[in-house]
Amino acid sequence: MSEATPRLAPVRMRRGWLSAMLAILVVAMVSGITVGPADIGPGEVFQELFAGVFGRPSELSAIQQAIIWEIRLPRVVLGGLVGGLLSVAGAAYQGVFRNPLADPYLLGVAAGGGLGATVAIALLPGAGNTWLPIAAFGGALGAVLLTYAVGRSLGGRSAVSLILAGVAVATFFTAVQTYILQRNAETIRQVYSWILGLLATTGWQEVVVVMPYAVICGTGLILLRRLMDVMAVGDEEATSLGISAVQVRATVVVLATLATAAAVAVSGLIGFVGIVIPHTVRLLVGTSYRSLIPLSVVAGAAFLILADLVARTIASPAELPIGVITAFVGAPFFLLVLRTSRRFMS
Repeated sequence: MSEATPRLAPVRMRRGWLSAMLAILVVAMVSGITVGPADIGPGEVFQELFAGVFGRPSELSAIQQAIIWEIRLPRVVLGGLVGGLLSVAGAAYQGVFRNPLADPYLLGVAAGGGLGATVAIALLPGAGNTWLPIAAFGGALGAVLLTYAVGRSLGGRSAVSLILAGVAVATFFTAVQTYILQRNAETIRQVYSWILGLLATTGWQEVVVVMPYAVICGTGLILLRRLMDVMAVGDEEATSLGISAVQVRATVVVLATLATAAAVAVSGLIGFVGIVIPHTVRLLVGTSYRSLIPLSVVAGAAFLILADLVARTIASPAELPIGVITAFVGAPFFLLVLRTSRRFMS
């Protein structure tokens, strides 16, 4: 099957959409900080953030300051990091596998990361949060390699084969995870919250854990975005240009898997972000990864912050798992992508 040359929107259009997405991200962050049981307006939030950054005296009470700096702001930042990581990972997988349905959740990567993190929690209780992304990365990398191998044995890199392999691998990893939980009942509550996906934080600790992985993976994938454009055309074309398709694919898969593992380690299994955001960005700015990768980071961050805002307010004072909100949006979107991608299914 011959691949179409990546389509790139005009520069003015790309800059316009980037400005629009950055504006949406700012609105999402301000909304995430202001909305909640405690009444803190946008003006007070901007004033407090300005005072904190520039060392000015605050005009808010100590309780309001604690709510902003220790509860809401860390959660908003964490949501942005997780959303950006899952979105850019989905875009990267779709590029190197040349498959419009590739996604961290559907490929079983998230389930593998969840299994690795479960093993760390249940069997290494003294490991601490610093080791969780490492354990999650091991499980996630094993899952994506197994999915790719099984998919190849079932019929190359076609969408149906890869997704069926991902479902099978995710089911297997979930079964192993369930077995470990039954053998370690004291960890069920902690791991169960991961399965549903939550962004509840204990302050800045989770942000500090995931930030290095976000910087490394995000920067790496952005630097490789031009090579992903070449990969989208085909391995033979890439080789003719002196590019090692195997090396590029392996590097992108490792970075995307590490990004997914870091996100899973702090937020649990949040599905469909890697499907919804990259495809939406493609509709707006074209298929070229020069724009798709950086815009997916921004759009994914804004999407998950808004999804978390809905999750913690729609049933207030109760809080819904954020995975419920993303699935509510993502499942119909996935069916639409599946319908429009029939030409890829051979």
